[in-house]
Amino acid sequence: MDTQTLTLTTGTWNVDPAHSEVGFTVRHLMSKVRGTFDDYVATVTTTSDDPTAASVTAEVKLASVNTRNEQRDGHLRSADIFNAEKDALMTFVSTGITGADGEYEIAGDLTINGTTRPVVLQAEFLGVDVDAYGATRLGVEASTSISRKDFGIDFNVALQGDKVLIGDKVDITLTIQAVKA
Repeated sequence: MDTQTLTLTTGTWNVDPAHSEVGFTVRHLMSKVRGTFDDYVATVTTTSDDPTAASVTAEVKLASVNTRNEQRDGHLRSADIFNAEKDALMTFVSTGITGADGEYEIAGDLTINGTTRPVVLQAEFLGVDVDAYGATRLGVEASTSISRKDFGIDFNVALQGDKVLIGDKVDITLTIQAVKA
C-alpha cells in the first residue's frame, strides 16, 4: 500500500457539490432549523503548497435553499428574507488566509441581498489525496456565524414579552471537497 502524503500543489480546485455541503442553522422559537443550499460553485486557487497563499471564491444560488419544508423554503426565497428573484446570488471572496498546521482563518467579503460584510471562517484543512479514479482532491471544513440583520434581513414576528420568532445569529458550516482542474 502506498503511504506517501500528498501536499497542496499549484492550480485551480473546483468544489465538487456531490461531496460538499453549504449548510446553516438558525434559531426558530425553541429549536434550531437547519438547511442547505443545493446549487453553488466555488473555486480554490493555489499558488504553492502553502494554504495561506490560496484564494477562494464562491457563488451560492439563494433560490436553492433547502430546509426540507417547501412552505418555509418559499418564505426564505421571498422578499422577506433572501429576495431571491432580485438578488439571486450570495457570494464570498477571500481577502486573506492565516494559520498553520491544518487550522486556518479565511477572511473574506460575504455578500447577501446586495450588502457586503467582512467575515472570518474558522477552517480545518483536511488534506490532499487521490480518489479511486485518479483525481486529486482537497478537503476543508469551515464555519462562521453572522448576524442576518447585518445583511438587511430583519424580518421577524414578535412573540410574548421581548421574544421573536427567528434568531438573528446564523451559523454557517461548510464541508468542502474540491477537485484539481
